Amino acid sequence: MEQLSTTTTTTRFQLLNISRYFNKLPRLPFIIWLCSTFLLIVAIVTLFGPLLMPYSYEQIDLLARLAPPVLLEGANPEHLLGTDKLGRDTLSRLIVATRTSAALALLGTIFGAILGIVLGFVAAHHRGATDEVISTLIDFQAAMPYFIIALAILAFMGNSMVVFLTLMGLYGWEKYARITRGLVLSAKEHGYALAQKALGAPPGRTYLRHIFPNILSPLIVQMTINLPETILFETSLSFLGLGIRPPMTSLGQMIGEGRDYLVSAWWLAVVPGSVIFLTTLSVSIVGDAIRSRLDPALQD
Repeated sequence: MEQLSTTTTTTRFQLLNISRYFNKLPRLPFIIWLCSTFLLIVAIVTLFGPLLMPYSYEQIDLLARLAPPVLLEGANPEHLLGTDKLGRDTLSRLIVATRTSAALALLGTIFGAILGIVLGFVAAHHRGATDEVISTLIDFQAAMPYFIIALAILAFMGNSMVVFLTLMGLYGWEKYARITRGLVLSAKEHGYALAQKALGAPPGRTYLRHIFPNILSPLIVQMTINLPETILFETSLSFLGLGIRPPMTSLGQMIGEGRDYLVSAWWLAVVPGSVIFLTTLSVSIVGDAIRSRLDPALQD
């Protein structure tokens, strides 16, 4: 009896600790948790896509072509989201397409952020002619619609994966460069940076260990803003047939293939279009939440 009482007390203590743990979690609006959950699913699909596919995304079954999703009349229970014009499983292709588009957008955003941040630091450190050249490049890219530039480059150099990945990486770098340059110029006048200079610390140490951590928050916010734009940029080019090409697939390419079947097989375009919409919306909402948390001016 005493042992049972001890076990009950221990269980209550553990439940109390779990309750206290959940009470310490940030109390965010339900929409933030919902969007975060969706982005977690996208991340899982991106990392473990091949393990989640019920079929090979290239497997053709002409006898099951244009089968509707399971909730519609005439559905094939073996294909939850139906099939395309060649009988390929839509769910498997959607997993691969989401994986491709998310990976390309994330890599492009990271590369653009690194390039812009480095150029921003270089411009703020050297000033003079170097600053003028970098600022001119920033103004040039900001003034020209990048989508038009990408179309011109692809038309001139041809549609190759190297060119496409380079264009993805160069998308939005000028925003990071402009923000970084302004923040570094401001931070260099602060007391901690002047103290490091007076103590004889090399500029690289001051930038990496003191200035960069203090300007990181707005750069993270800019990444959350730029990521959905990069997703839309990639899907737009793939939709036009200038991005990912068969046998690979992406969300934009799936929409492009399904646009001819909007009446007879609407799910071919609506399903990947919904994933694009929900992904960009979720990133934007979570990005706004991160911005409100990191920006002191927006806090209550």
